[in-house]
Amino acid sequence: MTAIGRTSTAPDVVDVVALGESMVTFLPSRPGRLADVPSFDRAIGGAESNAACVLAAAGHSARWIGRVGADGFGDHLVEAIGAYGVDVSAVRRDPARPTGIYFRTAGDRATDAHEVAYYRAGSAASAMSVDTMDLDAIRSGRVLHLSGITPALSADCLGLTRELTARRPGRPLVSFDVNHRPGLWRDVRHGHGPEVLLELARGADLVFVGDDEARDAWGLDGPEAVRAALPEPELLVVKQGASGATAFHGADVTSVPALHVDVVAAVGAGDAFAAGFLSATLREKPVRERLRHGHLWAAAALTVPADLAAPPARDHADRLAALDDAAWGRLRLGPGWTHAEEGAEEEVRTP
Repeated sequence: MTAIGRTSTAPDVVDVVALGESMVTFLPSRPGRLADVPSFDRAIGGAESNAACVLAAAGHSARWIGRVGADGFGDHLVEAIGAYGVDVSAVRRDPARPTGIYFRTAGDRATDAHEVAYYRAGSAASAMSVDTMDLDAIRSGRVLHLSGITPALSADCLGLTRELTARRPGRPLVSFDVNHRPGLWRDVRHGHGPEVLLELARGADLVFVGDDEARDAWGLDGPEAVRAALPEPELLVVKQGASGATAFHGADVTSVPALHVDVVAAVGAGDAFAAGFLSATLREKPVRERLRHGHLWAAAALTVPADLAAPPARDHADRLAALDDAAWGRLRLGPGWTHAEEGAEEEVRTP
């Protein structure tokens, strides 16, 4: 398997650099329509910064790079992400543009009752470009993690993402989570979302995409069809929801079924899956174990009410990832499972 990214021992080289927009999130104090909720709790949200936070919590060196306003919300984002142990020294502050924020309801995002109100147009993050960001800092990781959200924000953001996914010698391993958000592309004039995302994914070394995303964006049905459309990435991971995930590495195909999880909130699982897979990739685990770590980290997110959840301890996750297929199939995880100390036996029970 190809070695990961850089081997330099320079102090500014980290395991993972995650580039993208992070926003202040307002979570409702109780269920109901946004019009009816009287108060909200403040949190943070962003696909790339979420991945950086959980990777740092798992002991990896992680750097989040983005652009926020020179305002209180920007202060909060930098402080909150930094509190996870993430290096935020390369975050740029924009004196002319605000930090993006959004509000959401407490319900499951998959239901029609779920509401999200974004206030991100003209945000500081939308001004990320080749000229306004430090490319050396962005390329200072063994892995560079990107998502399809960034190129939707502006023409400049698309140009930056194209620059970072261009294949050239010496670049880090480029990880790209497709994260197709049709609403972000609806009024965009700098490109057609599905076509842009396919182009960018072809330039990455490692791609994460949900089979539902591939179907909606590209009309592709099944992992094999996605691989046929994306032959370039060395590693392609197709997430299949409750069915599991399939990874293509060269001519090898590896599938791992999903875990049985007592879901508390169906938010943040995709970012956690990518982070778990990246963690195992950085440790050069076999592809099957990388997929299992993805499922385990996703389960950590699914069994807490917040978007961000602490990942399982490394030894604990390694024990579970090493189970035989029968024991893996019997595993059922509920709230609090990441705190278990006695190994896999505590969690293995028939669903």
